Amino acid sequence: MTDTVPTPTDAETPPTDPVQVDQNEAVIKIIGMHKWFGDFHVLNDIHLDVRAKERIVICGPSGSGKSTLIRCINRLEEHQRGKIIVDGIELTNNLKKIEKIREEVGMVFQHFNLFPHLTILENLTLGPIWVRRVPKKEAEETAMYYLEKVHIAEQARKFPGQLSGGQQQRVAVARSLCMKPKVMLFDEPTSALDPEMVKEVLDVMISLAREGMTMIVVTHEMGFAKSVAHRVLFMDFGKIVEENTPDEFFDNPQHERTKLFLSQILH
Repeated sequence: MTDTVPTPTDAETPPTDPVQVDQNEAVIKIIGMHKWFGDFHVLNDIHLDVRAKERIVICGPSGSGKSTLIRCINRLEEHQRGKIIVDGIELTNNLKKIEKIREEVGMVFQHFNLFPHLTILENLTLGPIWVRRVPKKEAEETAMYYLEKVHIAEQARKFPGQLSGGQQQRVAVARSLCMKPKVMLFDEPTSALDPEMVKEVLDVMISLAREGMTMIVVTHEMGFAKSVAHRVLFMDFGKIVEENTPDEFFDNPQHERTKLFLSQILH
C-alpha cells in the first residue's frame, strides 16, 4: 500500500477539478445491489450514482468487495438482487444488453491480460475490428493514436513479453480506449507493478481524468485519490461505509472504521 502522487516536477499537476461533472442523469446507477458467492454475502445493499465526467476512487481492506463491485458493472460478475443501469440500459441476463454495455465500459485489470502471441498493435485492434466492425486501417490508426497518448507508440510492433510491466499496463489502458468507451473501470491497476513503474501508469490515468473521462478506480494509491477524485468511497464487509470529497474523506473521516483504515495506510 503506497501513497504515490506525482509532484509538479514529475508531472503536470492536475487542477482540483479540471472538468465539470455532468449533473444530468447518472451514466451508472446502482440501486440496492446484492451479490453472493455461495453463502458469502460479498456485496450488501449497494447504492451508487456515477455521473458523466465524474471520477470516483474506491478503497478499503482486502476482501471488502471493491473489485467485485466494479466487476458487476460490466457483468464479469453477476449480481443477484437490485439493479445496475449503465447508460440507460439495465444489466440483465440479456446477452445483447451485456455486449452493448461492455462496448461502452472499458476495464483495466491488476494483471494486463494482453494476448502474448499478438503484437501490441494487434492487441489494440482486435476489439474494434471484431466487436465494433471498424475497418483494419482505421483501427490501426486509432490504435497508434492511443499508443501515442500513453507514450508507447514505438513499441507497437513488439510482443507483450518484450515490454516492462508498466509498459504493458499502459498498453492495456490504450487497448480499452480504442473501444472509445464512455466509462473506464480500473481494478487496482498499479498493485502488480514494481514501485518505479507505478508513476508512469498513474500519469496516464491523470491525463485521462484531465480530459474528462468518467472513471471508477479501485486503488490503494491515496495520493492519486487526493489529487484526482471527485469522491472517495470506503468499503468494508461488502458495504459502502463512507463517501465524501477527498478533502473531507482524508482530513475529517466520520466512521471509526475509516479512521482506522487511514491510520494504517497513510504515513
